[in-house]
Amino acid sequence: MRYLVLFFIIIPFVEISLLVTVSHEIGPLMTISLVLLTAGVGLLFLRKQGLEVLFRARNKINIGDIPAKEMIEAIVIAFSGVLLVVPGFATDLLGFFGLVPIFRAYFLSGLASKFFVKNYSQNFPQSNFEHSTNNKPNKNRTTIDAEYWSDDQDK
Repeated sequence: MRYLVLFFIIIPFVEISLLVTVSHEIGPLMTISLVLLTAGVGLLFLRKQGLEVLFRARNKINIGDIPAKEMIEAIVIAFSGVLLVVPGFATDLLGFFGLVPIFRAYFLSGLASKFFVKNYSQNFPQSNFEHSTNNKPNKNRTTIDAEYWSDDQDK
């Protein structure tokens, strides 16, 4: 909730003060042109990065993997696109950070550390029959997936 207050109250004040300051330095027409230019360049980056993530997700789906990282990355890219459309220099800077793959990877690693449990699989074996009683892998066992019906139910 406090982040929404930050976004909807503090960010507009920062944007207006930056726009006024830049407008006094380079002129109002150049300021408007610069805002439109950054939005246009940002939208081009958004399109390129979004299509790359879409193709990576499609490739993962085709090989049978779940594109979890790509889905989260697509959310970050979409949010960055919204920031680029909002007029202003601070939001454009944040939007560009979300579109640059190096910064996005850093942001995603921080996001993953907050929302996902680390090393969750240490308490559970990889499959039900992978480990023997002494917790060493037993390579001689074969797991068969099957169903069982009994014809003796009438007796």
